[in-house]
Amino acid sequence: MSDEHGASDAPRVALVGKPDCHLCEEARAVVVAVCAETGDTFVELSILDDPELADLYWEQIPVTLVDGLQHDFWRVDPVRLRAALSAPRPT
Repeated sequence: MSDEHGASDAPRVALVGKPDCHLCEEARAVVVAVCAETGDTFVELSILDDPELADLYWEQIPVTLVDGLQHDFWRVDPVRLRAALSAPRPT
């Protein structure tokens, strides 16, 4: 849902990974910290729960998506993530 300014209450960041993945845990820590700073929300998605995500990303997890577009994989750079979240949402 969008408000009159085009902002959506959907999470801006999606973290795609799987349980017991040490890189996913590291990525989660960065996403949690940056989203806490920016006030943005995120959702975690598991490749074990979604065959389409598994087909797309299984060799790259963890993958971060910002506004539905792939942003990073394997490692999350907090500076790049902060910069992406400072940009307006695409319309």
